[in-house]
Amino acid sequence: MTDPQIWIGFFTLVALEIVLGIDNIIFISILAGKLPPEQRDRARVLGLAAALISRLLLLLGLSWVVQLTEPLFAVFGHDISGRDLILLLGGLFLLAKSVTEISHSMDAPGDKDGKKAAAASFASVIMQIMVLDIVFSLDSVITAVGMVDELGVMIAAVVVAVLVMLFASGPISRFVDKHPSIKMLALAFLVLIGVVLVAEGMGQHIPKGYIYFAMAFSVIVELLNIRMRSRHAKELEPEETRDQA
Repeated sequence: MTDPQIWIGFFTLVALEIVLGIDNIIFISILAGKLPPEQRDRARVLGLAAALISRLLLLLGLSWVVQLTEPLFAVFGHDISGRDLILLLGGLFLLAKSVTEISHSMDAPGDKDGKKAAAASFASVIMQIMVLDIVFSLDSVITAVGMVDELGVMIAAVVVAVLVMLFASGPISRFVDKHPSIKMLALAFLVLIGVVLVAEGMGQHIPKGYIYFAMAFSVIVELLNIRMRSRHAKELEPEETRDQA
């Protein structure tokens, strides 16, 4: 506890875990947004609880996680490991889900039996969150193993990071639901992350810094657009009122 290197490693790992969890929060927020308002908070909590449990289980099974990086077979001269397979399948699932959500967002709203669809979708939403949690958790745990040697520090950092994500997920979800353009941008991010996962699974490493910088830059631009549209709407409102008078 008195070793400063332990604390430096802890706070650095917490920061990295939060950054790596951004895509997880986006995915959970979009899926939870499809549920009725009274079920969304419960879905986010269950989703992040599943993320925490999967991370802790992977940390406790460090020997198994290390074995995942060992080659299983080769395709066209490229070694494929268990980690590669998980990333590849997870990336394909994320791509399919993101493209489907984009297609649904562009369709006209309408549901003949909304209550039945909502009730049936809660279990499917949780299952989809749990599937992607395994993929995101694997990447997160491998990062933790590479940075810190102490298992206790890894577990503490993961718990703190997930708690931060839990408090942040509510405001992020409400903001995404309030602004459709942000939701579409978030879905585009998930498509990008899916492509990155597929590339990683095929042995093509893409530095995450470039991805997160592009995401942050796009969000800043979209926030400026939202602010500009809001100001223009306030400026036009008195003119419309005068025209009606």
